[in-house]
Amino acid sequence: MTESADDPTDILREVFGNDAFRTGQREVIDILLAGRPALAVFPTGSGKSLCYQLPALLLDGLTLVISPLIALMRGQVSSLLAKGISAARLDSSMEPDETEAVFRELESGTLRLLFIAPERFANAVFTERLARVQIAMMAIDEAHCISEWGHNFRPDYLKLANLRRRWGVQRVLALTATATPQVASDIRAAFDIEPDDQVQTGFRRQNLHFFITPCHAKEREALLVSRLREAGEGPTIVYVTLQQTAEALVGRLSREGFNAKAYHAGLTDEWRKEVQDGFMSGRFQIIVATIAFGMGIDKADIRSVYHFNLPKSLENFVQESGRAGRDGAPAHCEILACANDRIVLENFVYGDSPSPQALRSLVEHLMLRGETFSISRYDLAGTKDIRPIVVATALAYLELDEILIPTGSHHAGCRIRLLQPEHRILAGHDPERRALIESLLSQAKESGFRMTIDLERAAEKTGTTITAVRETLRQLAELGDLTVQPTHLRQDYRRSPDVAADIPAVVSKLRQLFLRREESEILRLRQVIDFCETGDCLTRHLLSYFGESMEEDCGTCGNCLQKKTSSHSLPCSVIDDISVEDLLVIQALISEKHGALRQARQMARFLCGIISPAAARERLLTHDAFGLLAQVPFQTVLTQVESMLLT
Repeated sequence: MTESADDPTDILREVFGNDAFRTGQREVIDILLAGRPALAVFPTGSGKSLCYQLPALLLDGLTLVISPLIALMRGQVSSLLAKGISAARLDSSMEPDETEAVFRELESGTLRLLFIAPERFANAVFTERLARVQIAMMAIDEAHCISEWGHNFRPDYLKLANLRRRWGVQRVLALTATATPQVASDIRAAFDIEPDDQVQTGFRRQNLHFFITPCHAKEREALLVSRLREAGEGPTIVYVTLQQTAEALVGRLSREGFNAKAYHAGLTDEWRKEVQDGFMSGRFQIIVATIAFGMGIDKADIRSVYHFNLPKSLENFVQESGRAGRDGAPAHCEILACANDRIVLENFVYGDSPSPQALRSLVEHLMLRGETFSISRYDLAGTKDIRPIVVATALAYLELDEILIPTGSHHAGCRIRLLQPEHRILAGHDPERRALIESLLSQAKESGFRMTIDLERAAEKTGTTITAVRETLRQLAELGDLTVQPTHLRQDYRRSPDVAADIPAVVSKLRQLFLRREESEILRLRQVIDFCETGDCLTRHLLSYFGESMEEDCGTCGNCLQKKTSSHSLPCSVIDDISVEDLLVIQALISEKHGALRQARQMARFLCGIISPAAARERLLTHDAFGLLAQVPFQTVLTQVESMLLT
């Protein structure tokens, strides 16, 4: 790979329209152009993306940008195309013809930047086609996801380092806005980055002013209403922990005369998009959201970010607060801090951790099979009622330990949409071909405006092969008779021989991994409490957590303005007991005999408001009992349910 003779400063001015680099940008770009990997730890909104966009124009070959944020991909691709830069994305929302068009552009050698999610590497077709392309650089956004000790660990990131070595890519840019010294060390180790090639510009953004307001839970709604009235106009995000809280709070704000909307994972994709678009365009000023909102969103004029509930980590607080004030104007970031929130957040940690029995069941399912097999992560999560992140984490570690060897992937089904009446599609084919197509279409099941086909079943019913079924559908799509979208992705594996005898050891190792994760998440929550209770400068406290120092107090945070000098305990209301009325609801729930709530742990998670794959599939999340005991410690709920199931 050779570097173009163009000067980065000229490209900055002529293509990106900027006269000067921001702090740290030129240093990162020079490291990459010199052929070395780099780590950029820049605060949110400080121009991380330029650090790979500009070098991409100076290097021969493709720059591969890996990001978990579809919104970020879409926004950056649109911006780059508007500048005349050849860029594209591949994500799960795209139609097959759109995906194929990107592949053609990729293989033609004209594409400069390709944006993908880390999960895309599980697709064998993608990796095979990518192997034919010269990769000049890999840029890995949200790089803290690779660290087991990071606040947002994603198992698919673990594989990126191996892929980079396999493809011989020298230039890697790891980017993050939130990395403690431990996490930064993990990132450097994974991608062979020298300590001197870590560029950290400092987490402090002087226009962000931090405040902590200790309060009882019953005071918070009125307190938030007061804050919003005082603040006046200005785009505002209010973060909450639970979906129910988002809906209830929007109801209260609407009654108080505010134009507010809720945003959370329980809403449809279409409604979430409408809410997001309305907030971005300014149709309404206040959005009340779970952490599902904000990733990849770039709205420069957000004036306030409130955490109605405690954030689950300081990394989350910095990341979510960092969405304010990107235009450089002053912005208000405040936590309405109540110690009772700790129970809800701890419940999510303990409830999400898989039990030893669940882990053993998962490992046995993977180990006690033939030497070669395929699985669907989604289906496996549902049948074992283990969250998809747990399944993905277990698979990633089994792959890294070479217990399971990935051999590719395939789609077990597809969605089709007829573009012609069936009699028109059948016309013009010889009798044998017509019979095959007619039999194939008869296998399709109605699903909304489209039809779904199980490829294996269709091949069996038509007396042909899966390959022949796929080829027939492809040809019909080329004729303009229908559209085809692959579905039900399955990963193909080969199991290492003689591993079945080690099942207890594998389960034990995975159990220890999840226990360490559990401990680290509880510790991060404790650090949030410490931050909310400190009498020190809040900005100084945050900088210290991320391994930085500050000579003087900021003078603009709540503690500095109030001249606090000593720590204080957060208010905590009496922890809820399980009432007689609650017990009657639980007994009624048991008598309903829901398949997703057969086990005590399943029911305890449900009562604590923790979403599980099985409960979601049975459409139980709107049940009156969901989240009934969200304010009661998980272990207390579990013990109560166990005793009731035994009687």
